[in-house]
Amino acid sequence: MSQEPNVAPYDSEPEDHSFTRRGFVKVALGGVCAAYGVAVAYPVYRYLNSPVEKAAAASKVREVKLPDADQLPKGSALMFKFGTAPALLIHHEDDTWVSMSAVCTHLGCTVEFQPAQSRIFCACHGGEYDARTGAVTGGPPPKALEVYTVTPMEGGMTITRS
Repeated sequence: MSQEPNVAPYDSEPEDHSFTRRGFVKVALGGVCAAYGVAVAYPVYRYLNSPVEKAAAASKVREVKLPDADQLPKGSALMFKFGTAPALLIHHEDDTWVSMSAVCTHLGCTVEFQPAQSRIFCACHGGEYDARTGAVTGGPPPKALEVYTVTPMEGGMTITRS
């Protein structure tokens, strides 16, 4: 008994597993198109989804404690984070305290307290707010800033969302 080697018959040709140029271009072009689609779709998704995320995160935080905030000099302001958003704590010259959101209601820029003019100003488009009430006094903002409740405590201040 002799064993014959496993040899393919001479009439069959070996299979060609090589990639053609056309096949390579199709795969490469498909990959580039898929990457481009993801690159365009992801920012659109983040833009459309971010207000939901921000609202959910902001609604969770109801109170912020600011240790040593009672040491803030009269006529000055302290920027702090209320949840994920910036906020202001203002100590007026008449020893009154007020706290409000530091996010402009026009396009979401961060506002600043200007003690010389006794106003809150948004440098993006010239929006102006009253430093005591957060009401719009000039510029394009459509509504007032959100005002928070300030409660003095020993060694600091507690800021609460109404």
